[in-house]
Amino acid sequence: LVYAVLRVPVRLRDGLAAVTVFLSTLTPKFYFALTVTSSFISGLIFVFEWWHFRKYGTSFIEQVSVSHLRPLIGGAENSPLAPAAFSAGENETSRQNMPECKVWRNPLNLFRGAEYSRYMWVTGKEPLTYYDMNLSAQDHQTFFTCDTDALRPSDTVMQKAWRERNPQARIKAAYQALELNNDCATAYVLLAEEEATTIVDAEKYFKQALKAGEMIYRKSQNCHSQSPQHEAQLRRDTNVLVYVKRRLAMCARKLGRIREAVKMMRDLMKEFPLPSMLNIHENLLEALLELQAYADVQAVLAKYDDISLPKSAAICYTAALLKARAVSERFSPETASKRGLSTAEINAVEAIHRAVEFNPHVPKYLLEMKSLVLPPEHILKRGDSEAVAYAFFHLQHWKRIEGALNLLHCTWEGTFRMIPYPLEKGHLFYPYPSCTETADRELLPTFHEVSVYPQKELPFFIHFTAGLCSFSAMLALLTHQFPELMVIFAKA
Repeated sequence: LVYAVLRVPVRLRDGLAAVTVFLSTLTPKFYFALTVTSSFISGLIFVFEWWHFRKYGTSFIEQVSVSHLRPLIGGAENSPLAPAAFSAGENETSRQNMPECKVWRNPLNLFRGAEYSRYMWVTGKEPLTYYDMNLSAQDHQTFFTCDTDALRPSDTVMQKAWRERNPQARIKAAYQALELNNDCATAYVLLAEEEATTIVDAEKYFKQALKAGEMIYRKSQNCHSQSPQHEAQLRRDTNVLVYVKRRLAMCARKLGRIREAVKMMRDLMKEFPLPSMLNIHENLLEALLELQAYADVQAVLAKYDDISLPKSAAICYTAALLKARAVSERFSPETASKRGLSTAEINAVEAIHRAVEFNPHVPKYLLEMKSLVLPPEHILKRGDSEAVAYAFFHLQHWKRIEGALNLLHCTWEGTFRMIPYPLEKGHLFYPYPSCTETADRELLPTFHEVSVYPQKELPFFIHFTAGLCSFSAMLALLTHQFPELMVIFAKA
């Protein structure tokens, strides 16, 4: 045994001598072939890692190490990733059950003649896309036409007018309808939207539409039970009346008669509680914020910020603004980091995180890190188009509350560290839709830089394999150019 122990150093010396002799006999071609082979293999690994990440959103090496190596080491029982895997499965199921990206009518859309057209006259840029205007044409045909239009010549003309692509042809058709029937409410609606060059002129047309619409609505009410055709006509006349009253309230808001606008909106919501597709409560929220009636704003939020209703940026960010208002004036990041956050500050931060997770595009517009454009006539919930529409009207309300934007600036980026990875999984809401970028590019003008989210962060192993591939390729190149020096370096 003693002899065997004493022979170990001798064997090690002989082994090292054999390795030294082997290395001294290697030629530069061997080192070049070795580095080229390692570069090729690491390049293949890098390409596969990138493909796997683009398809599944995770690193293959990381996934294998977590799924197969960790159980062998004995860390599966206490691993915090097990619930996350279950959550990912749930989110994948919910993603499959999610409908396609639905485009909504913008509750605060501008007037084409009085606002969109004026912008085009001044800048020479078209603020609305063809896709957006085509959606509006479909909305108008749905809201303002029915199967009984053939019974009234003026309605037949207007049915064709809503299908016209040329604005001048639509306006001409509206005047033709008024020649046939001076009480054609939809003709006045079209003229108010597209011919009027000021809000005052638009309001005059809408008042004429209101007078005609109420008269037609009363007639439809008296005979709506006679046949299914009369019921369809009543639905159409109801849509016209609700649309006209809502636009009149928006005219009053734009002309500074805010209390009158608020009263008109409240009356409209009481009289017609069912047409929720117009989202009149969002018009009401914006008008109440302009009045600084924050208690009334909170009352509206308590009614509409419900899990069963489709959320919106207006609801989420207005709720965050009210909570931020309670603490923003005295909020200081330095003081908060020393003493910790109070209960009110925690509530405000959580509300901001909730809003940012719902629509992550809004903060850059509120903080004026991105320039605004005119909002489109349709928006995509949680998309850049909704962010533009919200910030366009609500930026002034955030500026009015001292410290609110500062609190938003200090806290909004923390949301992205809280959301589970990958970011599409979500935390408080359903998974973030993957089709938002495509839809937003269709809705927003070409001169606007569309905000894209989420931007996936590259996993560590993709950076590692890319670096390994680059390093080995550089070694191969140096070995090819300077073989003697690289051999000496390798032997050393």
